Amino acid sequence: MDTGTLPPDGGMIENRTFDEIAIGESASLSHRLTEEDIELFAVISGDVNPAHLDPAYAETGLFHKIIGHGMWSGALISAVLGTRLPGPGTIYLSQDLHFRAPVGLGDTITARVAAREKKPENKRILFDCTCVNQDGKEVVSGTAEVQAPVEKVRRPRMELPEVRLNRHRRFRELMAQAQGEAPVPLAVAHPCDAASIAAVAEVAAARLVVPILVGPEEKIRAAAAAAGVDIGAFRLVPAPHSHAAAAKAVALVRLGEAEMLMKGSLHTDELMHEVVASETGLRTARRISHVFVMDVPAYPRPLVVTDAAVNIAPTLEEKRDIVQNAIDFAHAMGLGQPRVAILSAVETINPVLRSTLDAAALCKMADRGQITGGLVDGPLAFDNAVSPEAARQKGIVSPVAGQADILVVPDLEAGNMLAKQLSFLAGADAAGVVLGARVPIVLTSRADSERTRIASCAVAVLMARARRRTTSAA
Repeated sequence: MDTGTLPPDGGMIENRTFDEIAIGESASLSHRLTEEDIELFAVISGDVNPAHLDPAYAETGLFHKIIGHGMWSGALISAVLGTRLPGPGTIYLSQDLHFRAPVGLGDTITARVAAREKKPENKRILFDCTCVNQDGKEVVSGTAEVQAPVEKVRRPRMELPEVRLNRHRRFRELMAQAQGEAPVPLAVAHPCDAASIAAVAEVAAARLVVPILVGPEEKIRAAAAAAGVDIGAFRLVPAPHSHAAAAKAVALVRLGEAEMLMKGSLHTDELMHEVVASETGLRTARRISHVFVMDVPAYPRPLVVTDAAVNIAPTLEEKRDIVQNAIDFAHAMGLGQPRVAILSAVETINPVLRSTLDAAALCKMADRGQITGGLVDGPLAFDNAVSPEAARQKGIVSPVAGQADILVVPDLEAGNMLAKQLSFLAGADAAGVVLGARVPIVLTSRADSERTRIASCAVAVLMARARRRTTSAA
């Protein structure tokens, strides 16, 4: 008799006492092994064996043959004993398990226990334990001994807490995507603090960039010493102060000596003043704009937010460029045809809200070929853009609603607040880059983590390489 395959009535959990359990009585439960299970296991156990966590092991087969032994399989068996048979009040005393075959990512494992022997003198029960995969292959077998409950217990089943891992997986994937080709020459304007130098050294060590440090030599070397990094192999272009460093860094790009530009420890306005200079800057026919690539733990794909850093109150024409820049960026990132949500406070066109009118016009521009390469829809409220359920409840039928890749905000204030809310309340990481200039520009903040700085450089490297390919094709 299997007493544990059906869910408890009314969400209740009830045990089987020592006297109630018959020899041969059994219970089971099934669980599918996911990547998040593996990472949670590593967190609680401290087991960071690369065969468990490193995707590189996929080539050897080890990445997909992990963990179903030891603690994880034992935990499944413990869950059956503690919640099904005998259930609440059970004390797990010992186990003797043998691991017959590996368990792979995506396998569904069914753990089953069956009462083998009862010991009336101390109310203990010996259970036969097995775990089989979805193909019926036995992966674990053995025995477990428990102290069975003697009193009846029936109580509401507790809901498990929701656990989200802030894994930074997408940023690791971004770094991997950016590696593998020749490093890109990078001009760094005024890198005179430890954080800037450390980030540059990190991306250089990863062979993403060849740095050119532009600024006061004495301050740069002092910053390198403070960061504990060796800049002996880096080219250093002297400049007396931050204004001159910005101008020289931009000049290096115009001369073709650098394919990326990065802000060091100077104000953004100083660098951008040189970038947008009509005669000596890096402007193109396209409006300059900024994108954040957000790695949001609760969202199933990278999320691009634009513009949250450059354009304060963009006009309709400027928004067209902002959208096109973001679409081109998505293509360079390998995101395919991106879904673009034009955000507003509501999902209907309201003449009082300019953002809804702009959204409607941008969608028509996309229909007429003035915006290309993406699926554009709007106006959409934020919830309708990222939540399929919210879109369904509002009756919105759209290839974009609920699954947006790009969020186009009405203005800089909205974008800045959205990006910071995602970072500080949703645990998101953000990598930022400026688009629309001759080369990608990395605008880092003193408050940015080293991981954010490195990821931003990786994004810019991918953009620079895409630009290089486009130029070569032309």
